[in-house]
Amino acid sequence: MGVVTVSASFGAGGADIAPAVAERLGLPFHDRAIPALVAGRLGVPVAEAEANDETIARGLWRLITLLGSMPDPVGGVLPVSTLPDERAYREQTERVLGEIATSPGGVVLGRAAALVLADRPDALHVRLDGPRERRLAAARVQLDLPADEVRRELDAADAAREAYVRHFYRCDPADAGHYHLVVDPTALPHDVVVDLVVTAARARGIG
Repeated sequence: MGVVTVSASFGAGGADIAPAVAERLGLPFHDRAIPALVAGRLGVPVAEAEANDETIARGLWRLITLLGSMPDPVGGVLPVSTLPDERAYREQTERVLGEIATSPGGVVLGRAAALVLADRPDALHVRLDGPRERRLAAARVQLDLPADEVRRELDAADAAREAYVRHFYRCDPADAGHYHLVVDPTALPHDVVVDLVVTAARARGIG
């Protein structure tokens, strides 16, 4: 079946594009069910798993803020005392991603899945990104909120996702080298982006 991983920055349309790709390929879409599975395996409330989830960026950003530590450009953002708990969430998420890739396959949004599943030959790794101001404009239309509020959401989400990947995987999530396909959905209609991803997935035997 294969797996498509979608890494999407805030305002890049990942929540719309990824499930549309899954539907076109006839594959399951994996998003909010992942922290629920992680929570069940760790025996914690789903809200706790979501707060430690890369895609639920605001929860992670609140955690970073409470710890009094901001992301820096070279990595570490969380104090050593929190690492065992944070590592447990990451390890369980990686196990779930591995199981999804093995069977039944699907389209995974976020969770640094392109890094976790980097070596799989039956995977397509996609990055959705665009200039900050165009992502901000797109998010304002989608969320229908004041510009200042959306700007804060965008900055917090971008920083939290980058912090997660740098902390656990020591790399930049925006580095094009991690992906087979990098697309700017702020410059193209979403249905065109879906077509591009679906075509690339089928070229790799997925779906």
